[in-house]
Amino acid sequence: MGMFTRMSDIVQANINAILDKAEDPAKVIKLLIQEMEETLVELRSVAATNLAEKKQVQRQAEKLQKQINAWQSKAVLAVEKNREDLARAALVEKHYSQQKLSALTDEQNVVAESLSTLQTDMGKMQDKLVEARAKQNSYIYSESAVAVRMTVKIRVNSDKIDHAHIRLYQ
Repeated sequence: MGMFTRMSDIVQANINAILDKAEDPAKVIKLLIQEMEETLVELRSVAATNLAEKKQVQRQAEKLQKQINAWQSKAVLAVEKNREDLARAALVEKHYSQQKLSALTDEQNVVAESLSTLQTDMGKMQDKLVEARAKQNSYIYSESAVAVRMTVKIRVNSDKIDHAHIRLYQ
């Protein structure tokens, strides 16, 4: 059993080594940045949807509050006119509207919490995106510095080789 485990470890190590050699860090960073940007767009879309829902719920809550006030005034008017049956009916409708308002208030809280969480997530994602772009830029700069150093070394070494050839054939 130990032999199979060791063989498995060796195969996995070799596969990882091959993948590491094939992996281009510049491409990986570019892909990560692209995925982060797409995720950020999706988060903004969801946040816009939640914001629209929040405004809709607020309008419904305002409408219900107006209905509650209207039913209260109708109940008062019915009592003034000695119509207890209409006053009771108005109070029942007022109570029903208050229950709806309570449910809408709960929904408002859920939407507001969700929107807050989304905004926090977008901020974190934006920070990570800035960090990834900075990494990409530093990688590009280091890559270009290496290329310049290699060019200089090649020129220096080619001069030495040329000089050695001249000395050899003299």
